[in-house]
Amino acid sequence: MIFIAGASGFVGSHLLDFLNEKGMALRCLARAGKAREKLLRKGAEVVAGDITRPETLKGVLNSDDIVIHLAGIIEEKSGATFQAVHVEGTRSLIAEAQRAGIRHFFYQSALGADKNSWSGYLRTKAEAEEIVKQGGIPFTIFRPSLIIGPWDGFTRKLVDMIRLSPVIPIPGEGNALFQPLYIKDWLWCMEKVLESPGSFASTYELGGPEHLKYREIVRKLADALGTDKPLVTIPMGLMKLSVGLFSKFMLRLPVTADQLRLLQQDNICDIDSVSRHFGFTPVKLQDAYQEFISS
Repeated sequence: MIFIAGASGFVGSHLLDFLNEKGMALRCLARAGKAREKLLRKGAEVVAGDITRPETLKGVLNSDDIVIHLAGIIEEKSGATFQAVHVEGTRSLIAEAQRAGIRHFFYQSALGADKNSWSGYLRTKAEAEEIVKQGGIPFTIFRPSLIIGPWDGFTRKLVDMIRLSPVIPIPGEGNALFQPLYIKDWLWCMEKVLESPGSFASTYELGGPEHLKYREIVRKLADALGTDKPLVTIPMGLMKLSVGLFSKFMLRLPVTADQLRLLQQDNICDIDSVSRHFGFTPVKLQDAYQEFISS
């Protein structure tokens, strides 16, 4: 049985559909409400629980389970903190996995995870990795760069901005490098892990086949949308001050103030990371956009 925590999110929803098509036995963790209803509509077996409330996890796992832990947040809001979700939530799920004696534990981290990072997001992802590694359970950790595909929040917000704004604002120079990975390629990597968990008991940095500047990513997306609106460089300090101003005019920036800072640092790994470890070459960004934006 495959047990998924975080099945209602962007990556989790795609994974659920992917595994359902293959007829795999699935069980998903969900709180009451929209997430639970969404999973039930997809035909998933759903158990009530919340990784931030360890008492709700007792008995949700069995010894033959493979756990896929995708639950995470990209910004803190509504009482959900990086510490509570990434660190304490992972600690609680690992504790239940230890009690049940599960077969394998998968954790979705992030490229750039570092316990010394200024970023609360990246710091707590690294702390969660340590909890997984020290749990005494065979594990796989993915550290992906930006994952893009249908419904991904980053692309959706960029699309809104490109369509609504007369020009396309680029924070700073937009020269930081990223390595977008198409969700379909992430799924194929995960499929290989599930086929042979013992062969992938390690930590893997994942990225697409290109190192692209942020401004290049935005330009490719604008091209896929069929617009030639100009890219306008805006000083980073002004962009941070403008986050609130843009929201007043219903122009949603693709990032929060903290995430703007992340746009100033490279987020890349080896260009052949996927082909070397998983045996195939992921698609280029423009080809991915052609498939899920232009079509």
